[in-house]
Amino acid sequence: MQKFTVHKGLVAPMDRANVDTDAIIPKQFLKSIRRIGFGQNLFDAWRYMDEGQPGQDCTNRPLNRDFILNQARYKGASILIARKNFGCGSSREHAPWALGEYGFRAIIAPSYGDIFFNNSLKNGLLPIVLDEAKVDRLFSEAAPFPGYALEINLEAQVVIKPDGSSYSFDVEPFSKYCLLNGFDDIGLTLRHAETIRAFENKRKIEQPWLFT
Repeated sequence: MQKFTVHKGLVAPMDRANVDTDAIIPKQFLKSIRRIGFGQNLFDAWRYMDEGQPGQDCTNRPLNRDFILNQARYKGASILIARKNFGCGSSREHAPWALGEYGFRAIIAPSYGDIFFNNSLKNGLLPIVLDEAKVDRLFSEAAPFPGYALEINLEAQVVIKPDGSSYSFDVEPFSKYCLLNGFDDIGLTLRHAETIRAFENKRKIEQPWLFT
């Protein structure tokens, strides 16, 4: 998993509340568990004018020109600001996979669906909670200012605006540790690879019938 320490990136404002996981990555794309290949179908039903299918070449699909991520000024955005209850709905780890592969490193919203929030942290995507007044302020600043960018310092737990002012945010210590070090659940386990191998070798000697 890619480490998250300090990230500065272009902001895309998605002015919608209750964006559910089926909007983030529609159900027809959930057949694969490879963690890759989902970025092109992020917000598929909103980005395109036709219905997308797994494995489809999206190069020539008709775009919804009114959708925020299809606007040229937001090309390359890596920070998404959204309204309350982002990522609600059904559980699917594919949602943070799609957001991450598209290029987003962080989301800022007043609240999130609980499962989506936890899945994001486990996949290197930082979901930041700010109160609605601060999120409103970010929307009002980002909309009229092409190229509006924020800097996120995870160690200091601050979002730094272009004028140098900042908003602090909370993050659970263990999740912060994992993000700063780039540890997903597998990475955490592999820190103890030598101990695991020693244990398995010992079991082969003491309980050989388990390995026949």
